[in-house]
Amino acid sequence: MIAKFFSKAKPIHFVIIVLALLIVFVSTVILSSGYEVSLSGFLKQMLLFVVCFFSLFIFDFLIGKNNLTKKNSYHLLLFCLLIIQIPQAFLEYQVLIANLFILFALRRIISIRSKKYLKKKLFDAAFWITLATLLSFWASLFYILIFAALFIYKISDVKNWIVPFLGILTVFIIGFSLALVLNQPIMPIGYYVPEISFDFSTLNSNQIIIAATVYFTYFLWSLLFYLKNLKSKSKNYKASYILILIAAFIALAIIILKPNKSGADFLFLIAPLSIIVANYIELIKEKWFREVLIWILIIAPFVSLML
Repeated sequence: MIAKFFSKAKPIHFVIIVLALLIVFVSTVILSSGYEVSLSGFLKQMLLFVVCFFSLFIFDFLIGKNNLTKKNSYHLLLFCLLIIQIPQAFLEYQVLIANLFILFALRRIISIRSKKYLKKKLFDAAFWITLATLLSFWASLFYILIFAALFIYKISDVKNWIVPFLGILTVFIIGFSLALVLNQPIMPIGYYVPEISFDFSTLNSNQIIIAATVYFTYFLWSLLFYLKNLKSKSKNYKASYILILIAAFIALAIIILKPNKSGADFLFLIAPLSIIVANYIELIKEKWFREVLIWILIIAPFVSLML
């Protein structure tokens, strides 16, 4: 039984999840119309899979370091199964890399809880989010998470509120310097700011509709129990759970607001959603129901292929 197998954290789980992601990644790339059979094409795809691997690794590190779930591997399993719902995300390298940067930032933001090396963590978080923003503008909404953390952890020193802006400024100074050295044109700020769009017609495919239905159903159902369970969390960790919830709503805002929707932006939702659903699965007493929830995630991609 899958739920029982992943109910305890074991190194073999990470290996299995990586192999599963590799199979789906290779299948998606080979079946895509834009794949080039060449050494450069192969190296490019290998680098993208390395990004996927590090995303999984950082996510697992984030969970383990901050006790965001119990000692099990449900978060890894869910991360894998949720990303499989939208395999075309593997082809959107900008969003894929931007999501890795957001995970780096999320790791630093959650670790603010200890209040050690505070300024360094705030600087790093802003730095990573700014890099993600250069690849996918709407990732900039995650700046909200930095200031939410400062508010939730009751950090009132004005100097700490200024540090994130220094992280942002650093990225732009480096970017402008490289542009000057490489003799590249510097575009005005307006060039990088896209319009807001509520047009979802580009998501009108069986696969994305099924994936979105799965995402939002699991999110809404698990959210009720997640909020209820917040009361039982210790004071030291409750803020971290609240920040994960805020990150989920920011990811939803990106999906809704971003123009030229392709489905790849669901990547930003996968990490917080995996944590929220994993916390719900831990609460389920009926073993058969745990199995059903997991098997739905396994079967859903195959159903979308047959429709």
